[in-house]
Amino acid sequence: MSDTTLDKLSLRVGELLKKQGYMMATAESCTGGGVAQAVTEIAGSSQWFDRAFVTYSNEAKVEMLAVKECSLEQFGAVSIEVAAEMALGAVQHSRAQIAVSITGIAGPGGGTQDKPVGTVCFGLAVGSELIQVQHCLFTGDRTQVRNQSVCHALQLIEKHIETN
Repeated sequence: MSDTTLDKLSLRVGELLKKQGYMMATAESCTGGGVAQAVTEIAGSSQWFDRAFVTYSNEAKVEMLAVKECSLEQFGAVSIEVAAEMALGAVQHSRAQIAVSITGIAGPGGGTQDKPVGTVCFGLAVGSELIQVQHCLFTGDRTQVRNQSVCHALQLIEKHIETN
């Protein structure tokens, strides 16, 4: 996705959040803050973007988002279970009403037969309620997987607000 397309998506998401009176937070692992960077490119985003948690390590997920150690041990950091806890933790530890989480394997290494490179899990929470989790398999190199993940996360928020 081009920068212009990402800017347009970020702007649309911002307009929807502002219209709903929502603040947004992100909990990002494999994207390293890419969603936060995309939305803060939009002038005025402080009206609808609260904060980002970049929790690359398991310890950061536990300390900053209250992800359960037993979830990390049982399911692994790249799982819908952990993505769900990350999204809920982002809402709980911020002033946001809506949060999206991303955890995955961008590559080029780190993949397994069960979780190949390109495996990315997402969570979406509104208030104290988990709205959605998704498991995706993206193709391409590290940059492409990360870019697709950023766009997908923003599209999850966009679709949720448009349909509710």
